Amino acid sequence: MKKKFLSNLVLIIFLNLIIKPFYILGIDAEIINRVGEFEYGVYFSIINLTFLLNIFLDFGINNYNVKNISQHSFLLKKHLSKIIPLKLLLGLFYFLIVSCVGYYLDYDFKILIFLLFNQFLAVFLLYLRSNLAGLHLFFKDSIISVLDRFLLILICSLLLWGNLNSSPFEIMWFVYAQTTSYLFAVFISLFFIIKKTGNLNLKWDTVFSLAILKKSFPYALLIFLMTIYYRVDVIMIEFIKGPSEAGVYAGSYRFFEASNMISYLFAVLLLPIFSRLLKNRKSISELVLISFKIIISFALVLCFISFFYGEEIIQFRYGLGKFDNVDVYLNKSFDIFPILMLCFLFISCTYIFGTLLTANGNLYLLNKIAFFGMIINIILNYFLINSHGAYGASISSFLTQFLTALIQLYFCVRIFKLSNLKFVLEPLFFFIIGLIIISYLLINFSQKWYVNICLFGLLSIIWSFFTGMIRFNYLRNVFYNK
Repeated sequence: MKKKFLSNLVLIIFLNLIIKPFYILGIDAEIINRVGEFEYGVYFSIINLTFLLNIFLDFGINNYNVKNISQHSFLLKKHLSKIIPLKLLLGLFYFLIVSCVGYYLDYDFKILIFLLFNQFLAVFLLYLRSNLAGLHLFFKDSIISVLDRFLLILICSLLLWGNLNSSPFEIMWFVYAQTTSYLFAVFISLFFIIKKTGNLNLKWDTVFSLAILKKSFPYALLIFLMTIYYRVDVIMIEFIKGPSEAGVYAGSYRFFEASNMISYLFAVLLLPIFSRLLKNRKSISELVLISFKIIISFALVLCFISFFYGEEIIQFRYGLGKFDNVDVYLNKSFDIFPILMLCFLFISCTYIFGTLLTANGNLYLLNKIAFFGMIINIILNYFLINSHGAYGASISSFLTQFLTALIQLYFCVRIFKLSNLKFVLEPLFFFIIGLIIISYLLINFSQKWYVNICLFGLLSIIWSFFTGMIRFNYLRNVFYNK
């Protein structure tokens, strides 16, 4: 199981490192530059609204399905035939609810409708992928995980730099490109699944649908609560300070999202593996330790880069953007960027411990933690956004993520007796000390900041092996021994 986890982790991280950061930092960031902070702020607020209310679209079915299919793979064809019609009905309900809310908030209705459809496609794609993950078909899932973004990069690259149209880039072009990419990825995913299951006989089953909704409801509630404290900051910024301030926050948030996508892959891989190990009453301690060391090492390196080279990164990406006042935009982003990247450190922890609690069925506990996080986040956002704008929202996110990660860690140690986690403290301490020393030694090593970042990354990897955060011998044994 450890070999399967690590080998597929390498593959999925490799693919996503190539595709998704380039999409967010290359394509998405360039779109911010082209349309300006106000227009992108409007788009960013609407898309976060669609995320905020997607409990009506998914209802926790995706997470429940991964765990269920991992433990009972023979149910795939039967469940797929009945869940797809249920998904379509939930999609219709989602359209009605969110469009009414968006109309009340006076959002651009054309953008809203298309983003609602895109969100439906994205969530449906995740459902199809949950079946692949549940069957441990990680290679196919890895391909699908980057397919929509790969297509989006191709389409948007043509629109941005292909000189296909003499008129300025419009945000709706980006929205149309998303729709096209999602549709193609959905069709390819269906092809993979139907090839595995044979022809599907779609049919509505009221009793089955109600039973699935009842079983998935705890997952739905968890996703809803977590989505609120992940996404409500953007909605509150736009409501309290206006679209321009939301656009400022969005610029730095995209870097956070690019990093977050890599760590999220741990949860995608770990959920089905944890579920099967726990069902078979096998130890999860070693897998937790390996995962924690890898994800923390990665997160710490990115945090140090953001603190030491944050201004250069933001200046490089947004310095030539079409903003109302580029200097004000950049100065605000300089402050926000490192704080959001520090949030990433604690979110990375939740992808290990939150996923473990999910696999074990501790959803009531997770919902209480998420509810606590939501309340804290909303209260902090209200006061800090009013006084400090987007910077206040970043502080609020940091405090919320820190507290929830700490609570999840406490309960995981208590429930699963993860006594081996104490063995990470010493190498973690020396790893952090080494990163501090390397950072100060390299900060003026070259006049080209990106050269310093590359050297920092390389030396950090080497140092991770010296400190024992990553053990070469262990990795070799995992990959070459059955």
